[in-house]
Amino acid sequence: MSEVTLYRKYRPGKFSEVMGQDQVVQALQAAVKEEKVAHAYLFAGSRGTGKTSVARILAREIKCSANDLYEIDAASNRGIDEIRELREAVRTLPFDSAYKVYIIDEVHMLTKEAFNALLKTLEEPPDHVIFILATTELHKLPETIISRCQTFLFRKPSLEEIKTIVKKVAKSEGFSLDSEGADIIALLSEGSFRDALGVLQKVITSSADKKITVAEVEKITGSPSSSLVDDFLGGILEKDAPRGLKAIREAAARNYDLALLLKLTMRKLRLALLLRLAPEMKNDLVRDLNTDELQSLTTIATHPRAADLPAILRDCLVTYDEIARAFLPELPLELLLSRWILV
Repeated sequence: MSEVTLYRKYRPGKFSEVMGQDQVVQALQAAVKEEKVAHAYLFAGSRGTGKTSVARILAREIKCSANDLYEIDAASNRGIDEIRELREAVRTLPFDSAYKVYIIDEVHMLTKEAFNALLKTLEEPPDHVIFILATTELHKLPETIISRCQTFLFRKPSLEEIKTIVKKVAKSEGFSLDSEGADIIALLSEGSFRDALGVLQKVITSSADKKITVAEVEKITGSPSSSLVDDFLGGILEKDAPRGLKAIREAAARNYDLALLLKLTMRKLRLALLLRLAPEMKNDLVRDLNTDELQSLTTIATHPRAADLPAILRDCLVTYDEIARAFLPELPLELLLSRWILV
């Protein structure tokens, strides 16, 4: 495998390769085609959603050369002096392109004085300059800055979109990755393509062969095993307190991420609920699952307490938010278990 990180190696290089941001790509493609490119853009969204990649692609699409493309990390260059230098630099003409493009990443990190200095340039930029501001925290930007830009919101990719990328990259690197393993990597990514490929790289590097199983992914990433998930969920559905509590305590003793344990539980509950609601969609819902996983989901979907699945799933969502705030991470899971045992 190349020493280049997977995220850099498989970073999209053109609009057609960007996944999960169709509304952004279509608008930018139309602007380029109609030669109506704005002089200031603001890309906002969570980490690893493709903001910088799309900014670079846009620069390429308007024929901006490497000599005229400037990337600035506002976290490291956040003061008024740096912005004053930028204001002086934008006055000079491009070297060999029609435009000079300035990509300012993490722009929310600029100081108040720096924002004020940047505002004057955004209000009346030279005709040959295009600014692309990127941020993970839109709420920290002054309204005066936002109002001077065309703003595009980058959404978090779905688990299925991340799974697709992960499996595609694994295959390109010569590895097979089963669907359950891809599920865990997608869940660990927290909606970030970059983080997903970072986890995949860790798994690939540690794998003993070219066939990556879910058990391997669990071991390498420290994720709770499927048997722990089944025991915790079984404790809820069967009103079996010892079984459910043992799963929670074992996960805690092994220092597993309890939030991930609950995520995996919710994934299984959701699929079982959808199977119960729309059995005719079975082939679409579980096409990538193995026989054991399918049997487990079918058992849950037809369980005597299956009518409680929506309420249990909603309770899991509430519990998930409580885990990070709890002084004992196990406590929210224990309360969730007890509520459904005592009903």
